[in-house]
Amino acid sequence: MSTASGHRPVTRWSGLPLVATVFTGMNALILTLIAFGNITDWDTNWDFVRNVMGMQYTNFGQDAGIGLDPDVMWHAVALEPLQVIGYIGIIVAETVAAIVLIVATVKWLRAFRGDTFQSARNWSTAGLLLIVVIFGIGFLAVGGEWFQMWRSVSANGMEPALRYLTVASFALVFVNLPSPRWNTAKPGELPS
Repeated sequence: MSTASGHRPVTRWSGLPLVATVFTGMNALILTLIAFGNITDWDTNWDFVRNVMGMQYTNFGQDAGIGLDPDVMWHAVALEPLQVIGYIGIIVAETVAAIVLIVATVKWLRAFRGDTFQSARNWSTAGLLLIVVIFGIGFLAVGGEWFQMWRSVSANGMEPALRYLTVASFALVFVNLPSPRWNTAKPGELPS
């Protein structure tokens, strides 16, 4: 079907809205699986967080056999209650991000039936920013730099954190691109 100008009409199921829906849904799925894994496999993930916060596996720590470096090892959090609070905080943040992104995905899908895209964009932005905070600030800055996770030979989550941060950041930029396609001309069609 073509218009008088020879262009096919652009439906709500094309372009930016469709891709934003897929990106949002993908990030919702990733965060849901991460949170679910942390909740259902507490011991494995707890070991990781405990060892990162305690700086047990840094290459200048106890496992390296070269003694502790007091210039850096004072960053370690050795008290288990504080480590538990940190781990629960990570799980709560991941769960909240997953829920926000699930809501955003539903809002995107509803927008294809005639609702506005703005609410979906707002929810996506909030959920994707949470991912940036969790993995950019939490894992890369705090875990990677403060607790020196990048030096670890066996407890280094820098690469996965960067992966999640990259995927979320790309989606965040995409969802917030300015475009007339976000405006509704009439239910079912977008301006070309």
